[in-house]
Amino acid sequence: MPHATPLIATIVGGLTLAFIFGAVAQRLRIPPLVGYLMAGVAAGPFTPGYVADQHLANELAELGVILLMFGVGLHFSVRDLMAVRKIAIPGAVTQIAVATLMGMGLAALLGWSLAGGIVFGLALSVASTVVLLRALQERKILDTERGKIAVGWLIVEDLAMVLALVLLPALAQGGSGGGSAIWAVLALTVGKVIAFIAFMMIVGRRVIPWALHYVAHTGSRELFRLAVLAIALGVAFGAAMLFGVSFALGAFFAGMILAESPLSQRAANETLPLRDAFAVLFFVSVGMLFNPHVVTDEPLPLLGTVAIIIVGKSIAALAIVMAFRHSAATALTIAASLAQIGEFSFILATMGHELKLIPAVARDLILAGAIISILLNPLIFAIVGRYGRKWMPEKVTDEAAPPPPPRGHVVLIGYGRVGSLVGRKLLEAGEQVTIIEAQPDATGLPEHPNATVLIGNACEASPLDQARLEKARLLCIAIAEGFEVGQIVERARKANPAIRIIARAQDEAEVEHFSKMGADVAITGEREIARSMVDYAFKPR
Repeated sequence: MPHATPLIATIVGGLTLAFIFGAVAQRLRIPPLVGYLMAGVAAGPFTPGYVADQHLANELAELGVILLMFGVGLHFSVRDLMAVRKIAIPGAVTQIAVATLMGMGLAALLGWSLAGGIVFGLALSVASTVVLLRALQERKILDTERGKIAVGWLIVEDLAMVLALVLLPALAQGGSGGGSAIWAVLALTVGKVIAFIAFMMIVGRRVIPWALHYVAHTGSRELFRLAVLAIALGVAFGAAMLFGVSFALGAFFAGMILAESPLSQRAANETLPLRDAFAVLFFVSVGMLFNPHVVTDEPLPLLGTVAIIIVGKSIAALAIVMAFRHSAATALTIAASLAQIGEFSFILATMGHELKLIPAVARDLILAGAIISILLNPLIFAIVGRYGRKWMPEKVTDEAAPPPPPRGHVVLIGYGRVGSLVGRKLLEAGEQVTIIEAQPDATGLPEHPNATVLIGNACEASPLDQARLEKARLLCIAIAEGFEVGQIVERARKANPAIRIIARAQDEAEVEHFSKMGADVAITGEREIARSMVDYAFKPR
């Protein structure tokens, strides 16, 4: 057995260090992405100890980029973008332009070229998809108006960065030949991109869904997973070899076309483990490029970089959203969401340095700015959440003194995907329903004569007191937070020993916990599916 195994050593070392640093980051309530980057720093040439093979790490990172961009395309939603297009498209384009100009200004002060300033500014202008979505999900605002605007804004940023990745090689090739050479190379590149898009729209749109459906009907899960990976990697490689466009664009279009298929969700689920693994290796390889000495060697440029990301971008986004006459709460949420940079910034920084458009110090400043902004992003959200409540739009005319619900009413906590279904059925049955919802701009809150909507956290005493639990006959808890549900059940049982309590549970452990707290019934999705299947099995034909 050979002792020199650089490929295996790089994969094992990268994933092991990523796990260790990611677990530490998670324990410290820091996004694991920071841990993956720090794992790369530890395995890089600028720190003592183990040094991974840089060349192999870059090759693995290319696979990570392909699968990362395939995932972006797979989750690209034209419907979501169109729903918020009036604010997301002009807002994102304007914010990218403002951030790019600020980055170009800092680059000019540091003596970099115009092309380098453009790449540097673009890298600072785009937020991390991973960080933004996780922040919205943790705060339960992904399905609100604010969350949808933030996601639509992010989609536009991603599309702009895909275009930038296509044009960067053209900018590098034409830079030495003057203005006419740049325009000639750009025209050739745009022509190749148009040819590739036309091919994908005419041929790929028919062949890819057909191939996937054919494999799905074989019944082989293994073959289906292999087909999805072959489509992602094959289209990306073919786009680069046949049309001269980037791996990133090819993978993005493969995912976007596959997203139109009814099998897109299954494709996303089947490839998620491998996409995650190679995305982690991508972040580790990026961390290996980072020279931590930039923090002490270039403190003022680093301060300027962080200021552009956190202050400049946020103020620009805040002003843009307010100019479109959205609430201050929405503007603050968008501003906080965009106050960080991530994966597209890493791709731009790496490609820009490889093409000799930006110096190594620019790449280090981008990476340092990303790490710092991601670390500070939870704090920024906490500040916005604390001081932004005064601007939250109200859903009731007088929250301090809502109309008292009649005796025997139903209290429903949470009006998300599950709660909204429960609420509609209760209202259709003629029940008097008091709804407690944490997010004031949650979509679909009912405007019904039998519905009373209270805005607030049900774990706090005020919303539960306003809901008059002591007079209610039934409490339905439709939120999926086990710790909070247990608190609510315990408090409700003390307020009204006779009330019936139905709680939503994620697993059998939560069922047991809620029962101990005082719930009459705790329901899991798996149990209800099994019950329905058994009922149907014994139903007479």
